[in-house]
Amino acid sequence: MRRLAETFWAFLVLGLTSFGGPVAHLGYFHGAFVTRRKWLSDTDYADLVALCQFLPGPASSQVGIAIGHMRAGLPGAIAAFVAFTAPSVALLYLFWLGVGRWNGPLVDGLLHGLKIAALAVVAQAVWQMSQKLTPDWPRRLIALAGAALVLLVPFGATPILVIALAAVAGSLLPAVATPVQNRIGAHPAALAALIAFAALLVLLPIVAGQHPTADIVDRFYRAGSLVFGGGHVVLPLLENELVTPGLISRDVFLAGYGAAQIVPGPLFSFAFYAGAALTAPPNGVAGGLIALAAIYLPSFLLVLGALPYWTTLRTLPRLRSALDLANAAVVGLLLAALVDPVFPAAIRTPFDAVVAALAAVALLLKLPPWLVVLACACAGLALPH
Repeated sequence: MRRLAETFWAFLVLGLTSFGGPVAHLGYFHGAFVTRRKWLSDTDYADLVALCQFLPGPASSQVGIAIGHMRAGLPGAIAAFVAFTAPSVALLYLFWLGVGRWNGPLVDGLLHGLKIAALAVVAQAVWQMSQKLTPDWPRRLIALAGAALVLLVPFGATPILVIALAAVAGSLLPAVATPVQNRIGAHPAALAALIAFAALLVLLPIVAGQHPTADIVDRFYRAGSLVFGGGHVVLPLLENELVTPGLISRDVFLAGYGAAQIVPGPLFSFAFYAGAALTAPPNGVAGGLIALAAIYLPSFLLVLGALPYWTTLRTLPRLRSALDLANAAVVGLLLAALVDPVFPAAIRTPFDAVVAALAAVALLLKLPPWLVVLACACAGLALPH
């Protein structure tokens, strides 16, 4: 019970303070669970990131679900998801009610300060992970090459391709045999989760026409199952599923998606807003909860299904070699995100650069991240633009 409570509280703090999008979330997670709490090693964390990059769905939320599961089992996975997602859902609910329609210089300055905080968080994560995961020049060159490829070929599938290429290169290297080889055991619950994922993907379209709720579940489940390349890719998928058939107006859809960019926590929380704003039942709070559950269900099934096998497979010598290079590629992905879009969004003037540098130093000195985020937000109000 103590571990469950720790998991919930840790992710609730992150849900309230993790601004900046999925890449920044990975930086916040690294600081919270690798640097401070030491629940995972750098290698374990990078392995999780690599796994979740390969799975469809929101990678940062999947990493959170996996960390919760490793810490406190299935209740821990649920607690991590609820705590990390609830703050953004609550804010988007307020926006749906009309309370959150803010604008003006004050809000612009506040949001800009939060972007500066995200820059410092990502920079710290890149630095710390690079120390552990790219200790030699071959792996540093892989990280730099991966970053260059992502920046030069800005497609949603490029990060997956970069990790895959690095993993293939690593698998071709001579593997060092280990004295004890872990056998891939039977994991009935994990296998059932993977079967359920595939079965729902096939069966939901069949029953979708029989009831409005089933239709909505099918649309959001399919979006959560097919999105690769980060949360922003879900926009065209949901637009096709909801706006095109007239289930939600385009203006309402885009307004909510814009609001989702400025709240902390996962971008997929937008599903709650979209479900609540549907023009016909199920809508309102019930519709929002149905949509949120449906879009995240594939992530739960995939993570819970893959994690037990991954825990064993990643210890195999040849796969371990592949993961070592894949982890170097993960550092490259974070470096690419730091260069674009995190840095251009945060740094407009020399004053912004000074605040970002001070924030990075504060994080290196182990000041609480929430305090650094709050200080950057306040600085954003005072900075000239």
